[in-house]
Amino acid sequence: MKTRALPTLALLCAVGLAATACSDPTAGDSASDSKQTAVDPTARLDGVKLTMWTAQNTVNAPKQVIDAFEKATGAKVETQAIPDLYEQNVPTKLASGDRPDLMFWQPSISTLPFIQPQQNLLTLDGEPWVSKLGDTEKSLGVIDGKRYAAIVTSPAMLGVYYNKDVFKEAGLSEKDFPKSYDELLALGRTVKDKTDAAGFYEAGGDKWPLQWQMQIQLTDLDKQWWAGLNENKEKWTDPVVVGAIKKYKDKLLDAGLAQKNYRTGTFTGQADALWKGEAGMVLNVTSFQSQLQAKYSTADIDKKIGWFPIANFSATGLYSPDQTNGVVAFKTGDEKRQNAARQFLAFWLGPDYADYIKAMKIPSVQPSVPTPDGLPQTSKAQVAALPKAIGVFQAKAIVAPDTHLYLADMIFGKKSPQQVAQAIQDQFAQVAKAQGAPGF
Repeated sequence: MKTRALPTLALLCAVGLAATACSDPTAGDSASDSKQTAVDPTARLDGVKLTMWTAQNTVNAPKQVIDAFEKATGAKVETQAIPDLYEQNVPTKLASGDRPDLMFWQPSISTLPFIQPQQNLLTLDGEPWVSKLGDTEKSLGVIDGKRYAAIVTSPAMLGVYYNKDVFKEAGLSEKDFPKSYDELLALGRTVKDKTDAAGFYEAGGDKWPLQWQMQIQLTDLDKQWWAGLNENKEKWTDPVVVGAIKKYKDKLLDAGLAQKNYRTGTFTGQADALWKGEAGMVLNVTSFQSQLQAKYSTADIDKKIGWFPIANFSATGLYSPDQTNGVVAFKTGDEKRQNAARQFLAFWLGPDYADYIKAMKIPSVQPSVPTPDGLPQTSKAQVAALPKAIGVFQAKAIVAPDTHLYLADMIFGKKSPQQVAQAIQDQFAQVAKAQGAPGF
């Protein structure tokens, strides 16, 4: 799955959920949850029916676990695909009073709050699967010290996919892998100068991948800076952010390191160009990996494509939460269904988990459950990089502004780097104020 910021309209609309939830007789704060008793993942649930909301392109993602759960327990789980944009339509649907038993939702501090977890969701602290999660996965799905999401897949990893043949032609090998963003740009220059390929492929047509070149440069900002941003003490207009935007424009785009049609390039075009050797590198998240795996065999990917992690001043990857990582369970007022929803999560991350990740061909979120065999080396490299990975700003900022939209304005000459930063700050402050964040 790709990662994008929640649209402004959805953010502002979702803030109204608090009032809606407070008037709902099934809603309440965490302290009003009924005492959670331990659940048997395979206990019989004959006659129980659960609903699960998914995005349109992930409606089949839980199919294996649903089939296995229904067979083991006798319950029925119906998936309902919410029309795109998922992140916008879900809060609107919830505000109307409709709610499922279970739902995919991004478990980050910037997105989880917009379905008002304290009012709407079951707390999942103390569930048997929590202690089994990897350290990075444990950090997700928690708001104000309480867990509201089960983590069923690893967050996407941001890094560089490269064409091995292009690198070979440019005289590059693993010893040349960069340890800073400046070294990454230099690598792009080498590819451009020594081959017929572009250094990078940028997808201005789809917009959302534009955020990654900026994200990489913000990895050295410490916890204090992000805490200050979330309290309105630091700004997106600070020189470090403006400088990152400007470097992307001046040193990559204006320097000719991207393909000629970078303004109209697409996500699918990225994969095609990298595979054909028309571009040496692509900076993107795991959805790019999924795109390759859907088209090519593991053996072919291993032969042609490599991956390495990169941060601003280190060879470190970034992790980026998305809506397929987390599953939340709603307060419905029906204790039997609520316990069944908890049982479904216990089954998913318990007796079924090894079968689930094998069927999905994805890495494991539980160190005690091995990642399935047969994954490409690019995927294995991402698994290895995850424990030391740094969170993207969606995992650090209380609001994830639409940076990609403002960067798209920049590449079409509608905004300067300073104006991009100001637009990001304006949206961030507007939404933070609307949700009642302290300091705004």
